Amino acid sequence: MTTKGSLVVLSPVEPDFKFALIDVDAKDSASAVAAGWIAFDPGFQRPLLDTEPMAPRNGWDEHETFHYKVSPNEKLDIEAWTWRAGTKWFVAMLESSDATLARRRGPFGLLASSLRPKGYQRESFAGRAAHPIDAQIINSMRRFLRNAMRQLQIPGVAFSLIDGGKIVYEGGLGVRELGKADRIDADTLFLAASNTKALTTLMLAELVDEKKLRWDEPVVEAYPSFKLGDATITRTVRIKDLVCACTGMPRRDFEWLFDDGRGTPETMMQSLSTMQPTSKFGEVFQYSNTMAAAAGYVGASIAIPGKELGAAYDEAMQRRILDPLGMSRSTFDYAKAMQGDYARPHDQDIDGDTVVTPITYNYAGIPLRPSNGLWTSAHDLSQYVMLELAKGKLPNGQRLVSEENLLQRRVPNVVKGEDDDYGMGLEIDKSWGVTVIHHGGSMAGYKSDMIWFPDYNVGAVILTNSNHGEDLLGPFRRKLAELLFDGKLEADGQIAAAVADNDIQDALYRVRLQVPADPVASGKLAARYVNPVLGPIVVTHNGADVYFHAGMLNAEVASRRNDDGSTSFIVISPNLARGRVYTVGELDHKRTLTLRDDQHEYVFVEQ
Repeated sequence: MTTKGSLVVLSPVEPDFKFALIDVDAKDSASAVAAGWIAFDPGFQRPLLDTEPMAPRNGWDEHETFHYKVSPNEKLDIEAWTWRAGTKWFVAMLESSDATLARRRGPFGLLASSLRPKGYQRESFAGRAAHPIDAQIINSMRRFLRNAMRQLQIPGVAFSLIDGGKIVYEGGLGVRELGKADRIDADTLFLAASNTKALTTLMLAELVDEKKLRWDEPVVEAYPSFKLGDATITRTVRIKDLVCACTGMPRRDFEWLFDDGRGTPETMMQSLSTMQPTSKFGEVFQYSNTMAAAAGYVGASIAIPGKELGAAYDEAMQRRILDPLGMSRSTFDYAKAMQGDYARPHDQDIDGDTVVTPITYNYAGIPLRPSNGLWTSAHDLSQYVMLELAKGKLPNGQRLVSEENLLQRRVPNVVKGEDDDYGMGLEIDKSWGVTVIHHGGSMAGYKSDMIWFPDYNVGAVILTNSNHGEDLLGPFRRKLAELLFDGKLEADGQIAAAVADNDIQDALYRVRLQVPADPVASGKLAARYVNPVLGPIVVTHNGADVYFHAGMLNAEVASRRNDDGSTSFIVISPNLARGRVYTVGELDHKRTLTLRDDQHEYVFVEQ
């Protein structure tokens, strides 16, 4: 930390990350942020891309985000934020490489979430009695969801409310598929995505009860062929570390999202041998779907030895989790799930309108299903939440898992934000002064959350069939807390802010794209490109339209001229990796397309 007057600059060990904070006197938000940059970087000339109104909370009266123009090849994130309390403005400014921001997102989240006006006392529900979930609360939650669904263009939502260890409401709102009459109900199946992780760790807890595994057992003892790209980490990683998001292993989702249908649990396990940590063990939160999937398969190999990993996992979860809990409709079988009462995925098209989309993109997750592959309903997932509230006991009083090992999964392992930690496939949030355990799920066209207040024997489940469902999850938790504890009314404001942001982002996304793609730029594309890790991209033309074929995807692309003069092609097919950016370049006199996530770069070279 360095200071200069009222300016404070915070930096991690990496030299390409700086976060500056300052109090200023200003007439408005734009003036405040201008004054902040003058203090932090007097020569700052970066053009403004957009401003984004945010829902004020934590004592602030006004809050806004400023995004600045960067080109893909810069690999930078430059943003600023303003907050107002009374007549005083507070400004934060960030200049960081994408990679360092991704690694440091946990500490950065801690900084950002803990900013409050001087003298402000945080809202706390500690010591308050929770209202029972009665008809009034149920109706309030239904009204809130109906309004939010309308504003966010979400076709369908299933949800449940649990009180006293029993389901007091379960049902659905909206439709399974836009344009059709089939209604959502409590038994409608949705892809639960990363909510699967918690059920996988529950299976591991049973194995620990049976002394077939230990939480602190090195993975190589339980599964000798386990291997990461770093020999030291390979020896160090314990069973519980596979699901702690604390090993320093980053997300490498592109490497499974490009699956061409030939991936298997075994090939996924083998891919771990190329994974390298990008932060120290236990240092920061870094979420890895691949590591969590490995946890499930290691457990399955112990539970049902000698069987193919996928089949062993499916059988172990059916026997140990789904059957005992009475989750009779839940399954890992896509074909079985997509019969009868299931919700179709939805996304936004290039103009921001909600449309029904193919489920193709989600098939790539099947080899990683311990991390993201459960199909379930509001009714079924509520059975799991009730087990958590009952500390491992089934409704008939029989114990499925010991309280000790159930609760071990809720022990904080790494910081996500202020009073917000990650355990083993579960998030532990105490920011309201009471403990809230939850975990979200996100796959293409499906966003969900499961929530419980363990000290109050209260819980909830929400499942949505739209990518905009992501904007509903946090406000759903907040609305429930407001009603339970007479909290400040913030949830509706959060929805309004999300709608405003979506409108801004949709307009910016569309205005910068050329559709169909620029014929001159697309005419210079090679017919085929190859990356040694992700495989091939085949380029085809249908009249003026241009398509990229990669893995199981056949997606239309638009073109965009970047501020640095480079050209990118952007996927515009809803739910088929919409928004994915491929930047044109050259390497050794060969044409290239470069795809990046926050910490990795994949160069496809013409073949």
